[in-house]
Amino acid sequence: MNIALMMENSQAAKNPIILKELESVSDSLGHNVYNVGMNSEDDHHLTYVHLGIMAGVLINAGAVDFVFAGCGTGQGALMALNAQPGVFCGYCIDPSDAFLFNQVNNGNALALPFAKGFGWGAELNARYIFEKALTGERGAGYPVERREPQVKNAGILADLKAALACENYVDTLKKMDPALVKVAVSGERFRQCLVENSKDEEIKSYVLSL
Repeated sequence: MNIALMMENSQAAKNPIILKELESVSDSLGHNVYNVGMNSEDDHHLTYVHLGIMAGVLINAGAVDFVFAGCGTGQGALMALNAQPGVFCGYCIDPSDAFLFNQVNNGNALALPFAKGFGWGAELNARYIFEKALTGERGAGYPVERREPQVKNAGILADLKAALACENYVDTLKKMDPALVKVAVSGERFRQCLVENSKDEEIKSYVLSL
C-alpha cells in the first residue's frame, strides 16, 4: 500500500517526529510512505487547504491508497480533505479512533491534531494511531453484528459523494482557483509520488502541466 503523509506550515517542524513513527509502522507492514507535505518550516509553504487538493489529486490518480494529514487542531485538514471528491477522511485523536474508523467507516484518509494535545508521549500516540489505522480487516464492523448496516451506509455515502462530484477529476481541478492548485501541486516530493505511482494519465498530465 502507498501511504502519503502531508503536514502544513504551522506544524511542519514536527514532521520528522511524525514521519519516523509512520515509517516504523509502515516498514514492518511492507507499505511505502511518501512524505509529500512540508518537512520543515523552510520547506515549500502549504496550508491545510493545499493539503486537501493534494490528497484529492493523489487519491483520484490512484497514486496513494491512504493519506495521513493534519494541522494544529486537525479540523481544518479534515474539512479540506473531505471537500475533495473520492476522499473519505476521518478525525483521529487516539488509537481507538483509528481502529473504529478502519472497522466502521473504511475511509482512505485520517486528519490528526499535531498541536492540540501534543505533549508528553505524543510520538507514542501517533505510532499507535498508525498501527490501528493500518492493521486489521477494513470495514469488518464494530461491533461485528453491526457490520451489515455499517457497510451499507458507507456505500450510500460513497454514492452520494460521487453523484455530487464532477464526472472527471481534472474538471474538478479546473474549477478551483488556479493559483491555489498550482501551489498545492508544486512540491518536489509530491510530484515525484504522483509521477511514480499515478494510475491516471490524464490527472498526472494536467497536474504536471501546471
